[in-house]
Amino acid sequence: MLLEELQERLKNSSTKKKILITDLTPRDGQQCKLATRVKTDDLLPLCEKLDKVGFYAVEVWGGATYDVCLRYLKEDPWERLRRIKEVMPNTKLQMLFRGQNIVGYKPKSDKLVYKFVERSIANGITVFRVFDALNDNRNIQTAVKAIKEFGGEVHAEISYTRSPVHTVEKWVSYALEIAEMGADWLSFKDATGIIMPLETYDIIKRIKEETGGKLPVLLHNHDMSGTAIVNHMMAILAGVDMVDTVLSPLAFGSSHPATESVVAMLEGTPFDTGLDLRLIEECAQITKEIRKKYRQYETEYAGVNAKVLIHKIPGGMISNMVAQLVEANAVDKLEMALEEVPNVERDLGYPPLLTPSSQIVGVQAVLNVISGERYKTITKEVRDYVEGKYGMPPGPISQELADKILGQGVRPDFSTRAADLADPEDFEKAKEEAKAVLKREPTDEETLLFALFPMQARDFLTSDKKPEEPKAPLEATQVQQGSAPTEFEVIYHGERFKVKLEGVSAQVEPNKPRKYYLRIDGRLEEVQLFVKEEATGIKPQIQQSSRQRASQIGDATAPMPGRVVRILVKEGESVKEGQTILIVEAMKMENEIHAPISGVVEAIFVKPGDNVTPDDALLRIRPLEEPQYG
Repeated sequence: MLLEELQERLKNSSTKKKILITDLTPRDGQQCKLATRVKTDDLLPLCEKLDKVGFYAVEVWGGATYDVCLRYLKEDPWERLRRIKEVMPNTKLQMLFRGQNIVGYKPKSDKLVYKFVERSIANGITVFRVFDALNDNRNIQTAVKAIKEFGGEVHAEISYTRSPVHTVEKWVSYALEIAEMGADWLSFKDATGIIMPLETYDIIKRIKEETGGKLPVLLHNHDMSGTAIVNHMMAILAGVDMVDTVLSPLAFGSSHPATESVVAMLEGTPFDTGLDLRLIEECAQITKEIRKKYRQYETEYAGVNAKVLIHKIPGGMISNMVAQLVEANAVDKLEMALEEVPNVERDLGYPPLLTPSSQIVGVQAVLNVISGERYKTITKEVRDYVEGKYGMPPGPISQELADKILGQGVRPDFSTRAADLADPEDFEKAKEEAKAVLKREPTDEETLLFALFPMQARDFLTSDKKPEEPKAPLEATQVQQGSAPTEFEVIYHGERFKVKLEGVSAQVEPNKPRKYYLRIDGRLEEVQLFVKEEATGIKPQIQQSSRQRASQIGDATAPMPGRVVRILVKEGESVKEGQTILIVEAMKMENEIHAPISGVVEAIFVKPGDNVTPDDALLRIRPLEEPQYG
């Protein structure tokens, strides 16, 4: 019946409907495939060419861009936006906006949301894709209102997932809420890539019917399962008005269907986009060169992976989990961590796995596996989540987990809007911090940097702003000549690369990879290898760390490698076992470090900003009574 209906519609010329395209290459495309590491200078030629195509909008900012610009690229994200706007005067610039979390990981005050929206529009953004990871639409109300007041365009998003509590009726109820908010568009978003074609058709058709044409609908569909381009076609047949795409060199897999493929697929049909494939191909050629330059950031998790249909974990989330497990010498526990993710997801009420819920679930799953006991260590974010500081989960919270956090038999209360639990003075406090660091009155943009990423903003605004680049350290051992090739050309996937081995780290820790420094086509890169045997005859040696190693019963340690954010106690202060004494950031989440025993803080071995491992003693607590051994 469906096929007959579609055949009749396609025969009827009155059903012609131009499908709009938003291209995501400069933001989501490079985030999915190249870890958001593309510098502004390399994006500008692509953006300038994209401006001539005629897309409905081009996504250039938001999401992880803000964080990565500060943390890795040592670029001002606001300056990036202004420079892109200069070369794209004819196209709507789009950003991904995490609702009350803005572009960070925690809910902020309404005032901060308003200020961020105001400055974003002033610097060039027109379209805001606004979402809440829990689909708690209370968390996007303020953003929607602010964007409309300042003259922007709101694309409010529904985030898809699969669970016992998610039904077509639930998706429709979310859509009706958004329609009543006054959004300009409704975006149905599958950030993981697990929705199937007939389900796509059913949901889009129901949303269009139930909202009664109050607002146009678009589909945002990642391709981890390999079915996204079919979903695009089914959504179009169901009445969708726009789809998201990425230029072919960065398309498919963890990314989106290729722009060229979708335009070609619709060409000559009642849904013709009217876009010029030749012009789009010119953009794709620029993108191809970008991919070559940043190939080092590609991972094995960026392609189609059928396992996503089982564990629902996005590729970027898996990459983060692998990185943490490698640092913790527990990479062999990856499968256990992947199996633990659905358990944590269930305990937290089945949140869709996208920022920040993906990090909250992923980090806790890794901690559960590393510690060998579920919820032995609970991150600050999981505590905040259960206490309602992120919003209302789609389903019920595990009572066992609630007991650990709230107390025996206490049920979570999600009646209060997350923003009402945020610090109402967050913008003013960030301004004072920025003023103290800069020794002058900060701009609003600088204040927003401190409000959202205080540690990274401090590093960026007080450093020489040189981007991170692997460098061979002074103590690196020079490679012995004659015993192994040190300069050569290699052909990889049909492409030729010139490679020169510049150096090898002199020392490594047991069970940790050794660092090799390769100059590839003139760029110095770092490669980490687990050494079995070396032709040069260099034997790995034990590295003597200058930091205090954990050796006593009162030594507090981090459960996984991270960076010290805050120290909450002082030397000489009395503490109780289980008291939160430090905060360590790992995988962009803040982890509470608790006192292992009751006693007095005898020594603090770290300071905010220090990178630490699970072997390091962060501080030492002297017990009130000497423990008895034997």
